[in-house]
Amino acid sequence: MPDFDSGHIFLTTLAPVKDGTCAIKGHGHWSWRQRLRNALVELPVAHQSPATVDTGLGSPFARNQRTHLARMFVLDDVVYNGREGHDAIKSSIKALAGDKDAGNPALPQHIDYLNCSYLVFCADIDAVTRTGDPLPATLSKGEQEKVRRTYAEELWTTMGEELAAIYSNCHGFDGVTDAKGFADYLERCHVQTTMPFHDYYIMPQDQLLKAFNRLPLKPLAAAVLLPAAVACLAFLLALFTEWDMPLVGGNPIWTMIIAGALACVAFILSVRYAIRNGEKPLPPAQYDDLRSVLKGLYIQQKFSDFVIDMQGETPEAIHAAFGIWLALHAPDDLDGPTQAPGVIRSPSLPTEPARATS
Repeated sequence: MPDFDSGHIFLTTLAPVKDGTCAIKGHGHWSWRQRLRNALVELPVAHQSPATVDTGLGSPFARNQRTHLARMFVLDDVVYNGREGHDAIKSSIKALAGDKDAGNPALPQHIDYLNCSYLVFCADIDAVTRTGDPLPATLSKGEQEKVRRTYAEELWTTMGEELAAIYSNCHGFDGVTDAKGFADYLERCHVQTTMPFHDYYIMPQDQLLKAFNRLPLKPLAAAVLLPAAVACLAFLLALFTEWDMPLVGGNPIWTMIIAGALACVAFILSVRYAIRNGEKPLPPAQYDDLRSVLKGLYIQQKFSDFVIDMQGETPEAIHAAFGIWLALHAPDDLDGPTQAPGVIRSPSLPTEPARATS
């Protein structure tokens, strides 16, 4: 299903950038596009390396616990993929028939282009309206819109100042002053996508294959090929013999018509079923929500530290230390100690030794 899969919304919006220039106090006139690029450059990014940790700044998207991934960039135009290919033999035949322009590479072809630059915003978010709710397996279009709106309102609540600095360079944003207005604006800019941005499935391969919406190929093939085979047999009998249809009797011509029609209907229904089956979203995995992902990253780091610290210790000491470690880090408690969004390493707790971050 577009936009929704594995319990997540893959949000994509395109906001048209204003044409012309605007006055910047002390800096003359700048284009709206350049002003937008400057606002994006000034936006702090998530901690991706020790150097970004040392800046003391963090991505404003990390102020909520629903955003797995967020990306903003300016799209000036679509990519030109080159000329459309043609069949050299057909072009030669057309040229011999008098169409001298057929396949002529000197003649220009239609090229797609954008009427203006666009601000593209992509986000992979938990498809829930409240942080902590379980990920849904299915969502109607109305429910998906509700998720998008609540997410946009949460973004405005947590980073409205940054969003205003960015989207004030886009058409139609004038007058947006609150969370509802921003949700309405982002909904107008929304475009459907069928491209997911992540893959969290960690189950064994046999379970993973069961999770996917597999087609019943043998029943579908039988539903199409059996009436098609009967139609072919009836056609051959009508063409070369004067026999009736074996077993069932009757005129082979009528049998051929009826069986052929059934084969066509079965083929059309099979194709529609395959398309609907492909549009069905995959179920969410057990640990797909952001809170579980953050907890997993936290436990991974803390357990690695524990293993390093226990090198050379006796089994009794390791057993006792592991009990303390379990009580301190609570692996099963998502509300317990965990990693904050937008960072690459969790800080040390007061009761554990501090470790280097690089």
